[in-house]
Amino acid sequence: MTNQIQDQVSGGNTTGRTRVLMIDDDKKLCRLIRDYLEPMGYEVQMSHSGPEGLEKALGQTFNAVILDLMLPGMDGFEVLKKLRHTSDVPVLMLTGRGEEPDRIVWLEIGADDYLPKTFSTRELLARLRAVMRRTGRKTSATTEAAEEIVVGPLRVRPESRVALLADQPLTLTPVEFDLLACLAKAKGRVKTREQLLDSISDRNFDVFDRSIDVHISALRKKLNDDPKNPRFIKTLRVAGYMLIDPESDF
Repeated sequence: MTNQIQDQVSGGNTTGRTRVLMIDDDKKLCRLIRDYLEPMGYEVQMSHSGPEGLEKALGQTFNAVILDLMLPGMDGFEVLKKLRHTSDVPVLMLTGRGEEPDRIVWLEIGADDYLPKTFSTRELLARLRAVMRRTGRKTSATTEAAEEIVVGPLRVRPESRVALLADQPLTLTPVEFDLLACLAKAKGRVKTREQLLDSISDRNFDVFDRSIDVHISALRKKLNDDPKNPRFIKTLRVAGYMLIDPESDF
């Protein structure tokens, strides 16, 4: 996975183009998106079934994946779950279904954003750019490495986007890592939902958007953290969240 992430930093190709995989059985829509994105510097690969798309996503290097929910052979939920076992490539879900329970499930299993199929091409481009910016894959040779943040057995390295628990690497989605890094930098201090949203988002959210709670819940599971008796992430009702040191007397 380390090699895959390193490949993604450079885009995995020598053309300098941003590589996007679109997994959707609507061939006309795929061609429309390809024709819109390619003049803007994107290389768009297309797959029209779940198994084929998953194979391509795992076998090649992409900067982002645009994933439809309803697919032949394997639906988008299953593709995303299998993809997340080995890859943290940004995933933008496309769907004709926009009910809140569906959106929560997508976020819980690792989607970075979602977009109803009523989208405009301009909105798709904006969302695509946003999820890629949030991953922090584009680095600068002049950027100094950030110091490692240590909170008990948890270590967070913001510059390399690596998090370790008891020296074991954590497999986090880009949004989960950004949340963890934000909390780690402010360890011992409360971060409101609005502050957390500001730290991970490139678009405006409703102040009461519950997606933060969904991502925090997923992050807790990966930290083996019990919300009723937290070792790391403490909830302060109404106020927000705070990262605590399990080895302190806090």
